[in-house]
Amino acid sequence: MWGLYPGSIGESSVFPIMLGAIFLLITGIASWRVMASFFVGGLVMALIMNQFAGDNAYMQLPAIHQLMYGGFLFGMVFMITDPVTAAQTTKGKFFYGFLAGFLGILIRVVNPAYPEGIMLAILIANVFAPLIDHMVISSNIKRRLKRVKIA
Repeated sequence: MWGLYPGSIGESSVFPIMLGAIFLLITGIASWRVMASFFVGGLVMALIMNQFAGDNAYMQLPAIHQLMYGGFLFGMVFMITDPVTAAQTTKGKFFYGFLAGFLGILIRVVNPAYPEGIMLAILIANVFAPLIDHMVISSNIKRRLKRVKIA
């Protein structure tokens, strides 16, 4: 919690990471939408994986421990919130964060040889960010066109 013991940055220094999150949110650099949806996506995947407990030790970890273990928090605060590579639309930020959190836990649990799949999950989500924005904008255009009365 306080960073007094050696280990991965996300494992041993939760309090400084939370201070960083508060700073990034207050200054407006990070989006709370991305952080919250990243957390929810990870939680959903961890709960799904808990239903299949038995294949490896990661599947038996409680869902909340999955979210506090390793670099998940570090990725949630400092990596996923990059404003350049993240989705730009409001709805897109929710989908983008959810996808990254969901994939991060999936990669961690399914492949025990690669316990920290957060960076890979964020890179995959970054690839899909333009597509997510395009889909959100396209759905908004279609929704608005339905409201237009054709004379």
